[in-house]
Amino acid sequence: MEKQTLQAEVRAARGKGPARRLRAQGKLPAVYYGPGLEPTPLTVDPVALERHLRGPLGRNTLFEIEYDGKTDLAMVRDLTVEPVSRELLHADFYRVTEDTVVTVDVPFKTKGRPIGVVKGGMLTQTRRSVPVKTTPTKIPAFIEVDVSKLDMFETLSVGDVALEAGEITLPPELSLVLVGEDRRAKRLAEKEAKEAEAAGEAAPAAEA
Repeated sequence: MEKQTLQAEVRAARGKGPARRLRAQGKLPAVYYGPGLEPTPLTVDPVALERHLRGPLGRNTLFEIEYDGKTDLAMVRDLTVEPVSRELLHADFYRVTEDTVVTVDVPFKTKGRPIGVVKGGMLTQTRRSVPVKTTPTKIPAFIEVDVSKLDMFETLSVGDVALEAGEITLPPELSLVLVGEDRRAKRLAEKEAKEAEAAGEAAPAAEA
């Protein structure tokens, strides 16, 4: 995983008032903490942070935070966002190393058209993301599995997904993808059959 550099400055003033003034100046209040580190109040550029968070790894991005003549590795632990404007109000960064074990949510995708869907079934995906335990440099941007061989009433479970590094921290028997009946199509077919039957019964008998 490529590390993203983020410039930061140590800030002395704390509290809501100073934080509002910093945001008015185009700066984002933040705090940096972790094992063996006293919580350090920082300011960062919100535009730069948002740009990195829109990248392939999103909130799982690994940052090199440069501040006070130091460079440390960190990941976003929490973000405070204004609910209406969606403006970033505050960021928490957690100190890590390349060997730190972390658990993060990773997007889960499928590819291919299942055999069961070709036969008229419906694909159901139970989760859009899965928790993965790994190290910061091994976090995948997403997990993609090929479901083209799934037949009717077959499932793909957590235990069927192999990762290059790390593990999905869910029960191995938990279903992630399944192919079943297309109930909507089945209901529609049954409705049409009943309507056709009713129309046949209501039709007048032909004259001899």
